[in-house]
Amino acid sequence: MKTIDQLVLAAASAFLQRGESGWLCTVVKTFGASPRPLGSMMALDVDGNVHGSLSGGCIEDELLAKLQAGELASAGPELLEYGVSPEENERFGLPCGGRMHILLEPLSPDKIRCEQLAELNNALAARQPIRRVVTLMTGDWQLMTINSCQALQIDSNSLQQDFGPRFQLLLIGANELARCIAEIALAMDYRVMVCDPREDRRSQWSVSGAELLADMPDDAVSQHGDSFTAVVTLTHDPRIDDMALMQALTQRLFYVGALGSQRTSDKRRVRLKALDISDQQLQQLHAPVGLPIGSKSAMEIALAIMAELTQLRALKRRADLEAPIS
Repeated sequence: MKTIDQLVLAAASAFLQRGESGWLCTVVKTFGASPRPLGSMMALDVDGNVHGSLSGGCIEDELLAKLQAGELASAGPELLEYGVSPEENERFGLPCGGRMHILLEPLSPDKIRCEQLAELNNALAARQPIRRVVTLMTGDWQLMTINSCQALQIDSNSLQQDFGPRFQLLLIGANELARCIAEIALAMDYRVMVCDPREDRRSQWSVSGAELLADMPDDAVSQHGDSFTAVVTLTHDPRIDDMALMQALTQRLFYVGALGSQRTSDKRRVRLKALDISDQQLQQLHAPVGLPIGSKSAMEIALAIMAELTQLRALKRRADLEAPIS
């Protein structure tokens, strides 16, 4: 399953490869509430086919009307502003007080642009963060590999847009709770992997879209873990969970969580410390896992876990926005 960014860029690449022109539209500024986050993209071809989303419908319809009227920019990038009045908010379905700036970039089927789109798609497929810098006067792109992503930045001269890997969730244990978490996470556009070395548990797994791994837990974490990966252990079996946690806590992961009560979590920390996991590494462990919302059932616990991941991702976006540009 591809990310929305990958689907948009792949669609743009496809119509350019067919020799057709089109446009790449990006949300570059938001004020107040907005229906789509900063950096959201949409590709539009000359036949009016839309890939991706900017607002959920109304702004897309406005751009299609401009296309039919021959009013879309063709010479270079154009900055469009929506929501400058209460009437526009109502017309475009924007929340009260919300405004959006959309950068509209004409795309031509030349060799350089096709190669650049292929490079972007290849980097995302390989989970390699990559930066796109657009010169607003000319529309030229510059691509560069990066180690970490920052929030989108735009000024009067250029746009800086970083593309990072899709967030992925590695669940240790193929059980009912893993099923509930996987179903929510897949709906939230996570890549979901479920690792369980026990053949009888794997044979009962039935969630379509989640990848089932037979690896030992530490090997799975070592192979698949990166800074966009969350690892959650769910088996209640220390022989399996601790193996995954010992590896996860030594890697640079987005999140490491373990199911269990406070008493179970305290005992787990004692065991891990005895296995040479440092106090600093143990501070990365979220246990008990999930937000404390009084959850009891499997689906409620799954909701608490995904809510905590959502909260942490929001905090990361805020930190990225406040970070200086490198």
